[in-house]
Amino acid sequence: MARGTARTKKTEQITGVMSSSGNVFADLKLPNAEERQTKVRLALAINRILQQGRLTQTEAARRLGINQPKISALLHYRLEGFSVERLMLFLNALGRDVEIVIRVKSSSRGPGRIVVTAA
Repeated sequence: MARGTARTKKTEQITGVMSSSGNVFADLKLPNAEERQTKVRLALAINRILQQGRLTQTEAARRLGINQPKISALLHYRLEGFSVERLMLFLNALGRDVEIVIRVKSSSRGPGRIVVTAA
């Protein structure tokens, strides 16, 4: 075991605190953690755009082609009824480009991952 790893495990045992993987859903061992994280990042970008544009929920609903209760759900991050694709289309409707980049993963970590970055 690497020196830093042993120290981290000892700290976790003493404090009950563990380091994050960067995905809270994975840390909580929830199903579909990558998809959940992706949805939250996309919703965060959408909500920032709506806030910056000072759109009311009614105006935002009209612009995105959905009803006001769905806007409310989106604003409160209740994302069960939204697919990743639909959230990306909302970003397009708000005048944003969405770019997906596929690359070979680093050999130093486990399985491939999905990362959403708002520019």
